[in-house]
Amino acid sequence: MIPLWYYLLLSAFLFACGVAGFLIKRNIITIFMSIELMLNAVNLSFIAFATQWDSLNGQVFVFFVMVVAAAEAAVGLAIIISVFRTRETLNVDRVNLLKL
Repeated sequence: MIPLWYYLLLSAFLFACGVAGFLIKRNIITIFMSIELMLNAVNLSFIAFATQWDSLNGQVFVFFVMVVAAAEAAVGLAIIISVFRTRETLNVDRVNLLKL
């Protein structure tokens, strides 16, 4: 059996990559993918703890996080498409106003 800290280390690495992508990148799609990476890193931690303690609570919580992430992806991609159609760019530095 793989020790718990391996999963936590991988989760921390994935979360750090997500944070770095969120802070460094200027493209909306890349920022969106970084947020999804952070959510999945947290899910990995929940699953690891749930497996370690033989509890279903972590898996149920991951299910809810995945549902929220799916809804967030649908709304987020719709917003990204709308921004691209109106501004013709996905650079967050150029999309700084809510008005056209």
